[in-house]
Amino acid sequence: MTAVAEHTGNLTSPHEFPPTRRGIKWNVVGRYVGIVFIILWCLLPFYWMAVVSFRQVGYTFDSTPWPTHVTFSNFTAAFDTSKNHFGRALINSIIIGTVTTAVAMVVGVFTAYALARLQFRGKFFVLGLILAAAMFPGVALLTPLFKLFTQLHLLGTYEALIIPYIAFALPLSIYTLTSFFSEMPWELEQAAKVDGATPGQAFRLVIFPLCAPGLFTTAILVFLACWNEFLLASVLPNGKASVAPVTYAIASFTGSDPKVIPYTSIMAAGVVVTIPLVIVVLLFQRRIVSGLTAGGVKG
Repeated sequence: MTAVAEHTGNLTSPHEFPPTRRGIKWNVVGRYVGIVFIILWCLLPFYWMAVVSFRQVGYTFDSTPWPTHVTFSNFTAAFDTSKNHFGRALINSIIIGTVTTAVAMVVGVFTAYALARLQFRGKFFVLGLILAAAMFPGVALLTPLFKLFTQLHLLGTYEALIIPYIAFALPLSIYTLTSFFSEMPWELEQAAKVDGATPGQAFRLVIFPLCAPGLFTTAILVFLACWNEFLLASVLPNGKASVAPVTYAIASFTGSDPKVIPYTSIMAAGVVVTIPLVIVVLLFQRRIVSGLTAGGVKG
């Protein structure tokens, strides 16, 4: 008994189980370093744009990393209708982006639902064509589009911008929504049909509420793509300020001296354009994240 007791005591002694030393978790450190790097990479350009937008014109190239010689005249110059048409361009971008997003979402929802739910010959070939269209370079279509809308007498109109925007937005919306619909719980829709619901009612009452985060996220991505588009916006308006989007208006800014590029006014306009997008993302970040990560009901 004494030997057993001594043996048991040795097993529980601190010499048998030395305390473990916690070292540095380099994977955690690397993760946080990567997060900080991404944040700085994304925010530093906007920070510098905001700093320059509040500087006087004579100190445009001052390298001080914080606001100096602060003035609000650059924002007044950006909205000066006698030289620039920035206010009108903001309205044009909202109109074009809203119409494009609405049409792309309506067509994209029904197309993506059919591709996700129906089984037919050539389904994967159709999905491949949609993905190929999303990767097709827009610069290759710029000249044919310019010639086409010139012959149709649509150059310099809203239609000349909205139609190509929809064509480029549809592959994005269809492919994104198809991936989302394919992971939705098919059993819930079948259960609704067993209870007497029609296919339309099953989609409207069961599937549509579940896919709301994915629809919301896709709509935001489509609108942001339209808002930031520059290639088509630089040619298809044909120089008409009445239909030109905001990206073209900023690139066409002029100051009091035509030979001098108004960098401070351009930076002020960039801040005005960026802030609404940041506000929208911050307000709806939960829906955006849930739309990007959700794909069905687990359980």
